[in-house]
Amino acid sequence: MAKHKIYTMSFASVYPHYIKKAERKGRTKSEVDEIIRWLTGYNQEEIEAQLEKETDFETFIADAPEMNDSRHLIKGVICGVRVEEIEEPTMQEIRYLDKLIDELAKGKKMEKILRQA
Repeated sequence: MAKHKIYTMSFASVYPHYIKKAERKGRTKSEVDEIIRWLTGYNQEEIEAQLEKETDFETFIADAPEMNDSRHLIKGVICGVRVEEIEEPTMQEIRYLDKLIDELAKGKKMEKILRQA
């Protein structure tokens, strides 16, 4: 079975879309970065290095220092699919990130997005 296209896309090619989506709704790049750090365990320098290397999305997720244990609290629909029902682990991690960025763009407070309250 062929890999989904998103796996081979560079994280650097998708990242500007996350920023643009957030900024269109009055949110910031720093908030997007905070979400990425929270979910993946990368620090800011590591994120920048991954962007510079143009790491593919599958590797970006696989090499994440420590995926947040609270990520399983992320629920809802993204791309017409419930994130909690996605069976393929890497795709689920990618869709968790998509869902968090979507919540940011919809105006949710960061404490709620980061499952702190």
